Amino acid sequence: MTQDASHQPYGTPEVPRVAVRGEAHIEVDPEIARIGITVSARGADRRTALEDLTRRNNTVLDLIKSYGEPVEKLETGSFSITPELTRHGRAERVRAYHGRVHITAEVSDFTALGELTTRLADLELTQVDGPWWALRPTSPAHGQARRQAVLEAVQRAREYAEALGAQLAALVELADLGAEDASPYPVPAGAGMRTMAFSAAEDAGPPPLDLEPQRQTVHAQVNARFTMTPPRL
Repeated sequence: MTQDASHQPYGTPEVPRVAVRGEAHIEVDPEIARIGITVSARGADRRTALEDLTRRNNTVLDLIKSYGEPVEKLETGSFSITPELTRHGRAERVRAYHGRVHITAEVSDFTALGELTTRLADLELTQVDGPWWALRPTSPAHGQARRQAVLEAVQRAREYAEALGAQLAALVELADLGAEDASPYPVPAGAGMRTMAFSAAEDAGPPPLDLEPQRQTVHAQVNARFTMTPPRL
């Protein structure tokens, strides 16, 4: 039994194949920014620590919610109350209690982000980390990068064929990089991310803070296989 050349894993002298990889790297402005807020409290007893932590947590949440639509997501990540034991003595005596709440906010208005970050950093025992700039999963930039990767694959295959005096005949296969071996494309550590940290200053007003959004690099890679006309060697 014979199998059609288009379904065989390799080409034939009559229907040769060319396999290429198309890549695209584009830079676009970020669409969202995430900040992390850590609210802390310390008390001589558990009740005092809890009450102070609850009050400061509510203050932070009320401030973030007051910005309305620019805040697209607000989540509480973790909460902890930790006893601090005395350093001396054999008895397990508690010296103080430390409380922490971690909050994450996602903001789409970067003008509001600068003001919000400054106001949060001015609150007592409140730490702000970020911003982490990013694109939405549904951003059209991802589709733009994929289309450029496909066009680049076609152009590269055409150039290979023309170097042999041949022409592309048909597309046999088009696959995302990693679609066949389940190995995701590695993203460089820290790509699309920038981190800053702010801590509240005692008896000081909010410092002026101008945040410059970090442009995001979108990657796309595809593997493509084509058949071509017999080359003129």
